[in-house]
Amino acid sequence: MPQGDKSKYTDKQKRKAEHIAEGYEARGVSEDEAERRAWATVNKDDGGGKKSGGSGRSAHTGHPAAHKGGEKGGKASASRSAAERSASAKKAAATRKRNAEQHAHH
Repeated sequence: MPQGDKSKYTDKQKRKAEHIAEGYEARGVSEDEAERRAWATVNKDDGGGKKSGGSGRSAHTGHPAAHKGGEKGGKASASRSAAERSASAKKAAATRKRNAEQHAHH
């Protein structure tokens, strides 16, 4: 399989890479770099293309990238005081309320 050939990836893996790339592009990463990072993430999560015909090395990886967010969030909130967490929660609730009101007017 030549480099850049995506034929061994499942439709789900392709959708996943597209979604990840869109997230990077929304944050200002160039299109080429976003696509490169997206496929690197899919490979890290799933161990490469899942369709048969490859070299046969595929071990379950446990989706490492998909589980990082929870770890990071837990560490962040644990290092903050109860008052800081409460203020942040109130701010988030106010933002959600404001966004809901804006969307209701459209």
